[in-house]
Amino acid sequence: MEWWQAVILGLVEGVTEYLPVSSTGHLILASALMGLDDDPQLKEAVNTYNIIIQVGAIAAVLGLYRQRIAMMLGALWVYGVRRSPDSADRDSLRLAVNLIIAFLPAAFLGTLFDDIIDEYLFHPWPVVGALFAGAWLMLAVAYSRRLSRTEHRGRDMDNINWQIALLIGFGQCIAMWPGTSRSMMTIVAALMLGLRPRAAAEFSFLLGLITLSAATGYKAVFSGAEMLEQLQWSNVLLGLVVATVSAAVAVRWFVAFLVRHGVAPFAWYRLALAIVLAVMLLTGWM
Repeated sequence: MEWWQAVILGLVEGVTEYLPVSSTGHLILASALMGLDDDPQLKEAVNTYNIIIQVGAIAAVLGLYRQRIAMMLGALWVYGVRRSPDSADRDSLRLAVNLIIAFLPAAFLGTLFDDIIDEYLFHPWPVVGALFAGAWLMLAVAYSRRLSRTEHRGRDMDNINWQIALLIGFGQCIAMWPGTSRSMMTIVAALMLGLRPRAAAEFSFLLGLITLSAATGYKAVFSGAEMLEQLQWSNVLLGLVVATVSAAVAVRWFVAFLVRHGVAPFAWYRLALAIVLAVMLLTGWM
C-alpha cells in the first residue's frame, strides 16, 4: 500500500465513521477501486487496517466529548469506591451504565460471527445490498409522521432506561453487515425509541467509543502482526492521523446537519451510491 492510498483510506474512515453511510462499506469499496484486494494476503492486511484505522475516529470523539467522558468515568469511579449512587453524578452514572448495556449485544455476537463476516461479507456486492436496504429504512424513518420530531421533543441521553439502551445495542448488531452502518442503525433505533436527533447522534458517538475500541483491539491482537508484515508502520500512522482530523470535522458538522435536515439526505445518498456501484459491478468497471 502506497502512502497516498493510506491517506485516502484515512480520509474515508474519518469522514464516514460517524455518518449513517457505512464507513466499513466505503472502505471496502475504496480498497477495491484502488486494487488493494487483488492479492489475497494484501487484501487481508487491508481489511485489518480498515478496522484498526478506527483508532483515529475514537481519538476524535475522545477529544470532542472529553468533558462528558470524564464525568462518566468519575461517576463510575465514585460509585465503585463508595457503593452509593447518591455520592455520584446520577445522570453521568446512568449514561455510563446504559452505554455499557448497549455494547453487550455486539460484544457477544461480534466475536461469535467475526470470521463469517470477514469471509462472506467483506465484498462489494454485500455492501451494495446493505447500502440499498439501509437507504429505504432511513427514508421510512425520515418520512414517518410519528418520528418527525423537532429537536425540542423527545428524550435526551440522560433520560433513557436500560431497556432502551439494550434495544439500541441490538440495533447496532445489524451493522455487523458491512454497508449497513453502525451509526445509521444506532441513530435510527434511537429515533424510533423516542430520542431527540441530537441525543440520538451523541449516544451513537459515545457508544462507538466502546464498540470501536473493542473491535480495534480484537483485530490488533489477532491480526495486527500479519497486517504489519504487509503494510508499513509509516502508512498506518499516516492513515490514523488523517482519520483523526477528518473525523473531528465530520462529527462537528454532522450533529448540526442532522438537527436541521434529519436523515433523509443520507438515505438518498446511500440509494444513489448503491445504484452507481451496482452498475459498475455489473458492467465490469469495478
